[in-house]
Amino acid sequence: MTTAHIALHTLGFPRIGLQRELKFALETYWRGERTAQELESTARELRARHWQHQRDAGLDVVSVGDFALYDHVLNHIQLLGCEAARFQFSGEDELTRYFIQARGRRNQEPACCGTAPSTNDISVYAAEMTKWFDTNYHYLVPEFTAETTFKLNSERLFKEIDEAKALGHTPKAVLIGPLTFLWLGKEKSENLDKLDLLERLLPVYGEILARLKTQGVEWVQIDEPILGLDLPAAWQSAFELAYNRLAHNRPKLLLATYFSELADNLRLACQLPVDGLHIDAVRAPEELNRVQDWLPAHKILSVGIIDGRNIWRTDLDAVLATLKPLAAQRGANLWLAPSCSLLHVPIDLETETRLDAEIKSWLAFARQKLIELNVLRHALHDEASVSGQLAASRAAIASRRASPRVHNAEVAARLSALPANADQRPAPFAERQQIQRAALQLPAFPTTTIGSFPQTGELRAARASFRRGDITQDAYEGIIRAEIAHVVKKQEDIGLDVLVHGEPERNDMVE
Repeated sequence: MTTAHIALHTLGFPRIGLQRELKFALETYWRGERTAQELESTARELRARHWQHQRDAGLDVVSVGDFALYDHVLNHIQLLGCEAARFQFSGEDELTRYFIQARGRRNQEPACCGTAPSTNDISVYAAEMTKWFDTNYHYLVPEFTAETTFKLNSERLFKEIDEAKALGHTPKAVLIGPLTFLWLGKEKSENLDKLDLLERLLPVYGEILARLKTQGVEWVQIDEPILGLDLPAAWQSAFELAYNRLAHNRPKLLLATYFSELADNLRLACQLPVDGLHIDAVRAPEELNRVQDWLPAHKILSVGIIDGRNIWRTDLDAVLATLKPLAAQRGANLWLAPSCSLLHVPIDLETETRLDAEIKSWLAFARQKLIELNVLRHALHDEASVSGQLAASRAAIASRRASPRVHNAEVAARLSALPANADQRPAPFAERQQIQRAALQLPAFPTTTIGSFPQTGELRAARASFRRGDITQDAYEGIIRAEIAHVVKKQEDIGLDVLVHGEPERNDMVE
């Protein structure tokens, strides 16, 4: 039991809205059916609601800066004033520029309205998208050239801080760190080393932090998830340079890492001149003791103990066993949080009306995960005060572990009968590679595509007709087969070596 106050926070909250309000607001805005002011009004309503969810769950601070109309990396591109010169902006307002980068520029109409541009209409292509580390979230890739400069070029973050304060919340600002921002970008100039841009970038980060301090922000969460990667020595050294440069005239910094263990970067992360460190204790629980040993006692240790990437309830008993010794050692310098932003999970389990009671008892969405944090804090002070919540968690965990809906006895028996080396390849990679080459007869650098072919208007219309019952399943499947044949032929016509098919059948591409 600890008497110290353990703070709760989250690295981020889902943006889309409980009823996908942001998605629908964006689509109507792009179609010209909603004004920029109406879009921004929806965004403000969502932020206010999500901050209130955090406050209702007992969090000590609300996260500000994690919200984005489209992508949080794109927010930072505008904040840091490094929009790519190829977009040829000439006086457009910030929101128009934002969506031109996200969607491209059309020849005949601005990118802020109308339907998605066709390839014949596009005059400037949108920024490249790629996966955010090992998640299925995609971010817009910053583009860097030898001429790239940086400047504070957006007021959005600072206005959102004022919004949160006006609503009575204590804001914690959220920023992508300078090293991660550069790492996520792509060099567009020959022989450019993007790390060379750090000297130009750091003064802008210094200016941002100073502005946040004048607004009364006490804590800034500065995300550096690349500390979980195998970094070149020059990038490791750059962390010390950067954070020593940012050590003055700023709020307190909580350096946040997630998605991976710190491994060789653990000592570096613990010794940087920041005021706290967040680690992903779900992905790397074995590192907790090492971080506890290396992180100075006066610094905050934020433990990401609730999984921010899945929908399952937390085993609170197991987590408490991990946290009790840390709470005894750290006291008020221990914070609790989800492992990463809750962007990756649904918002509220209570709106699910079609799940049976057993399965529903196994689940926890964003709001429930924040409640779990609060239960853990109360349990660290006095387990008896939350005995009912702990018992419910215990029962749900036991139910899932024993349920035949999850565990198949026949499969378990077959697995137990496998030889010890069943998960090992019978031949080394070099030998398997030669067999594959002989069988497939591919060229040295085969070409392919990941699929994800765009949904056409005809496909959307056919799916809508099928759902209304206007066409039969055979007719609908015939349309799908025809579209698959079409995209396969297109790949053959342009000479791809490895073809993909089947994408038009994916229901998740309707939107």
